[in-house]
Amino acid sequence: MTADQKNGKIPLLVLVGPTAVGKSALALKIAVNLQTDIISADSAQVYKQLDIGTAKPSPEEQKLVKHHLIDLVEPDQGYSAADYQKDAYETIDKVRLEGKLPFIVGGTGLYIKAVTDRFAFGKKGADSDLRAALEQETLTEGLDKLYTRLQSIDPLAAAKIHPNDRRRIIRALEVYTLEGKPISEQAFRTGLQESPFKKLFFGLNMNREALYTKIDRRVDFMIAQGFLEEVRSLNEQGYDEDDPGMQILGYSQLLAHIKGGMNRENTLAEIKKQTRNLAKRQLTWFRREERIQWFDIIDHSSFNRIAENICSEVKDMLR
Repeated sequence: MTADQKNGKIPLLVLVGPTAVGKSALALKIAVNLQTDIISADSAQVYKQLDIGTAKPSPEEQKLVKHHLIDLVEPDQGYSAADYQKDAYETIDKVRLEGKLPFIVGGTGLYIKAVTDRFAFGKKGADSDLRAALEQETLTEGLDKLYTRLQSIDPLAAAKIHPNDRRRIIRALEVYTLEGKPISEQAFRTGLQESPFKKLFFGLNMNREALYTKIDRRVDFMIAQGFLEEVRSLNEQGYDEDDPGMQILGYSQLLAHIKGGMNRENTLAEIKKQTRNLAKRQLTWFRREERIQWFDIIDHSSFNRIAENICSEVKDMLR
């Protein structure tokens, strides 16, 4: 009798950490050892043709281990956490039917939490026209007026959203308009839903200075691989700054450079700075998750030791 048969929970392995820390390299070792697939939780890798700048697994890595939930939508298409939740649940079922352990790997905390904590999303999803109208309203009326409106219709949500957080204010108003219910009710309903998973959470970290150095080197490596040419090709196909895929970190800066913005040196410096800020935000998000068991990357030999420890714990869970 398997563990999930004993307690009614589905075993789920989750590996998280900031960008460039080495999640992909470690995940490959773990997946090979456990003879399973990787379910990506990366909000940039869902876009087709965004390969170099998203550090998407190479064809050789995808041959070694099957990767799910990458290359899902075109650069001009939207993709939400609710979309990811639906696709992830379907993928988890598929992986389990093949007798494999579901293994989620990524740095997009909202995607992961949507799955592991069974977020109760609204039924109507997103509305691009409504969102555009609200965006326009912030320009003509001011964000403070939208925030005041949110305070009147959903004071619980407004209390948790900074008055300058345009994206979350607009999303909260969008949900209320579409669903007829405040977004805070989704959070309440999420708390009522029991997770179907028996989770093993692991996180990767490294010395902050070493991580920032690694980020800088990775940006330089991406440029050497042809990142700028990739962005130029996407733009020549008609993809522009209004498209969701072209708003991804690195792509937006390089697109602006191509159109006559900052020079190459300053553009690369900005990408590195923004990527370091992203890593900081990811760590802040994941540090709130008490269930994560953290491992520090000291040097290259750390990967083998950490992989062995994680695989050992997983096998104990599955007994």
